[in-house]
Amino acid sequence: MGYSVAIDGPAGAGKSTIAKQIARKLDFIYVDTGAMYRAMAYYLLQNHVDASDTAAIDVKCREADIRIRYENKEQQVWLNGENVNGMIRTEEVGNMASASSVNPNVRAKLVELQRKMAETDNVIMDGRDIGTTVLPNADVKIYLTAGSHVRARRRYEELKEKGTICDLETIERDIIERDERDMNREISPLRQAEDAVLVDSSDMTVEEVLGTIEEVIREDRGRKGLL
Repeated sequence: MGYSVAIDGPAGAGKSTIAKQIARKLDFIYVDTGAMYRAMAYYLLQNHVDASDTAAIDVKCREADIRIRYENKEQQVWLNGENVNGMIRTEEVGNMASASSVNPNVRAKLVELQRKMAETDNVIMDGRDIGTTVLPNADVKIYLTAGSHVRARRRYEELKEKGTICDLETIERDIIERDERDMNREISPLRQAEDAVLVDSSDMTVEEVLGTIEEVIREDRGRKGLL
């Protein structure tokens, strides 16, 4: 029986950073949904499916079994029993992932596989609709957010460190627009699940956010006799 943690929230809230660190600390599997979409894209390319052929994608995506495992603390992506970790980071695969990820059947298949993983393994997933759509029965749900200005400032500092010329006001405007799109999209809009714990990281350090979420998980696992 698996134990699952869902972390949702808007763009730039630090979901992936936090999820990866908690997974490492608790020895959970961090489910890298992006890597799963890339593995699906690799499978479609191996089967000579054209990115524009919706019907072929519909059929072929059902045949893919994708799993994420950790070996020597490194993420490994398995496709139909084969380790494809070294094959899914090419530009060709990235382009196919971008094209095929909008297909509802691809998404449905990957959600099915993600749920299957959560049934058998201790997992942590982050995204926009994990607690509301992908894992509605997750043991712990976190809604991680921060003010748009704080998220823009963090992004600005990241880009500056990489030597990228950027403008703080433009970044914040983009973040606000993305929030609007995410919250109003037709399929699985971004929203806080009713039973999610709200964590506003606007005035918190990464360590404080980690400590807060770890405490929520520890309390829940303690109640369930899992510690």
